[in-house]
Amino acid sequence: MFEVRTDLGAIDRQQWNACFPGEAEGYDYLLAVERAGIPGFEFRYVIGQAGGRIVVAMPAFLTRYGLETTLDNRHLRDAVMRLRSLWSGFLMLPLACLGSPCTETGYPGFHPDISAAHRAELFDCLVAAFESHARAASCPLLALKDIPKPLPDGLADVVTARGYAELAGLPTAALDIDFPDLDGYFSHLSAATRKDLRRKLKARQNVRIERRSDLGPYRERAMELYCQTRERSDWQFEDLTPAYFEGILTGLPGRSFVTLYFVGDELLATNFLIRNERTLIDKFFCMDAEKGRSFNLYYLSWIDNVEYCLKEGLERYQSGQAYYKNKVRLGSRLGANSMFFRHSNSLTQRALRFAAPYLAIATPGEERSEAD
Repeated sequence: MFEVRTDLGAIDRQQWNACFPGEAEGYDYLLAVERAGIPGFEFRYVIGQAGGRIVVAMPAFLTRYGLETTLDNRHLRDAVMRLRSLWSGFLMLPLACLGSPCTETGYPGFHPDISAAHRAELFDCLVAAFESHARAASCPLLALKDIPKPLPDGLADVVTARGYAELAGLPTAALDIDFPDLDGYFSHLSAATRKDLRRKLKARQNVRIERRSDLGPYRERAMELYCQTRERSDWQFEDLTPAYFEGILTGLPGRSFVTLYFVGDELLATNFLIRNERTLIDKFFCMDAEKGRSFNLYYLSWIDNVEYCLKEGLERYQSGQAYYKNKVRLGSRLGANSMFFRHSNSLTQRALRFAAPYLAIATPGEERSEAD
């Protein structure tokens, strides 16, 4: 039996997590996202059950999507926004998407007892159930967001057979913690990068670093820094709320924290992170751009996170999507992701296929960096 639920709290936590073993952005994280009241998004959960247990699952969402979101050219995006002020629906399409706007990647989760031979059939049924839900919700544009490559052959065949076109997504940057200490990390870097980092780290003597499980009295300032950082970003999909940040801190006890960076008594940067037994995920680094760069806070936070991984015995530091230039320079590798889309109208689908190269996201390394 396949169905689309609107409330994750009504789904058994243990059964959901069984389908996503070892996933840091699991049930508790998704529940915090749902309860954050993020404007413009309706969250969904597609599940398939057999024998009284969930055998396949995937988060999803409904929204109105602006086709200019991934345009590289800021001037074109600004032109679209000016036209939209006159015509609110210009290049806006109701979208039903498998995945989550707030996770690093999206993929179907299967109960461990489900063999590889049966997964494609279950995935096909899951996608069909969501497509039916999308039609009922009058969403002509369907998508799968940030699917890690390569998809297993059987699952890739399902997406192709159902008529979805592929579009390059933002890669995920990750640093393998395969060195014993910070000196070992530095040895992985180029001589120029090592020299630059050591110079930047001298600013540590002027910075106070505090790690917390809540925002406490810094809530308002933390949101101010988030809004400043978001305004500078080229990619603005979701607009997160205070309840999101507070929710991931309270909803993932022992698995989430925020690192605060002070100069004197002034909070200049925040870094929200979540973890599991293997991976540290850097969700958001938010900074006062002018003052924070003066103290190299981006680089101080990077080294602080690497040191945290070493202390905790973690194997991977995942620093997320976008702003790849510095992440690659600092030793990260990029894992490719794809987006898949399909419009219910065949003529519109052809037009979207034609436009896809222009809507694709910038090649890693071409975009500006938050640290520059």
